[in-house]
Amino acid sequence: MPVQFRDYYETLGVPKAASDEEIRSAFRKLARKYHPDVAKDKKAAEEKFKEINEAYEVLSDPEKRKKYDQLGADWNQPGGFQPPPQWSGQPGGGRSYQWGGGDGGIEFEFGGTGFSDFFEAFFGGGRGRSAFGGFGGQAATAERGADVEADIMVTLEEALDGSTRTVSLRRAGSTKVEQYQVKIPRGVHEGQRIRLAGQGEAGARGGKSGDLFLRVRLARHPDFRVEGSDLIHEEKIAPWQAVLGMELKVPTLEGNVRLKVPPGTQGGQRFRLRERGLPSASGKRGDLYVELQINVPKKLSQRERDLWSELARLQSG
Repeated sequence: MPVQFRDYYETLGVPKAASDEEIRSAFRKLARKYHPDVAKDKKAAEEKFKEINEAYEVLSDPEKRKKYDQLGADWNQPGGFQPPPQWSGQPGGGRSYQWGGGDGGIEFEFGGTGFSDFFEAFFGGGRGRSAFGGFGGQAATAERGADVEADIMVTLEEALDGSTRTVSLRRAGSTKVEQYQVKIPRGVHEGQRIRLAGQGEAGARGGKSGDLFLRVRLARHPDFRVEGSDLIHEEKIAPWQAVLGMELKVPTLEGNVRLKVPPGTQGGQRFRLRERGLPSASGKRGDLYVELQINVPKKLSQRERDLWSELARLQSG
C-alpha cells in the first residue's frame, strides 16, 4: 500500500510562501480550536489535532521544511517517485521503503502512533539494523532480527499523567494487523524510546526477533513550549499593564491560575509557578515559567498620541 502525500500547507491553511511567524500563528489558532480538552467532538478533534501537529512538526523546522518543499505534491505520479539527490535514495532516518512499482510498498505500516505513514517515510525515526549474533565458526549462524523504530506522538497531558495507547502494525506482504497496548509512562520526555521486546523483525535460522522501539515526540501545544521538565508560557501585556501592574489569568495543564504581575514589570521577565511543569524521571515536577512580552500598539489615534507625548514630557522632565 503506497503512502499518500500530505499537504501540510493546506492542513495549516497557509500559502507555501508563508513566513515562520504565519505558520506558528496558524498552528496555535488551529491547535487551540481542535485541542481534545476543549473540542466538543473529542474523537474527531484528536485526529485533527494530530494532523495539525504533524504539519507543524515539519513546517516549523527549516531543514524538514526544505526537504518537504523538494518533494512537491506530484511526487507519486505514474512511473514511481524519484527522490531528490539530497535524499541519498532513502527517506527519513534510513527506514526501508519502496518508491514505486514492485510488490512492496512500505515494509511496516503503523497505526495509532499519531503520525501518518507519509511522515514516517520521510521524516520519521526510521528503521535501524541491529547487530547480528552468531555461533563461532559454524557455517549457518543464527541471526537476530532487525529492530524496528517508529515515532509516537505524545501529548503534554499524557506526559503529565501517563496513558495507555493502542498501536497497530502491519508487516510487508501480510494482511494481518497486529495490535499492541503501549504504556506511556508518566514523565516521558522527548526522544525517549519505549521498547516492545521481540516485536521487531523475525530472526533467521533460529535467531531471536528484534525489538520494536517507539520514539517519543512530544506534541506541540498552543500555550506552552517545553524546556526539559519545565514549561514556558508566553503572554503579551499592554505597556500600561506592565507599568501599573495587574492580575493575569494563566493557563496550566490542570486549568487556569491567577498570577499577580507587579508594577514596573519588564519585557522578557519570567515569573515562576512551582511544580506546574512536567514530571522528571525522578517523579518531581518541573516548573511553569510565564514569560511576559510588552505588546506595543502599532497604530495610535491622535488622542492616544497626545497622551503618550505628554507621558514622554513628564518622564524627561
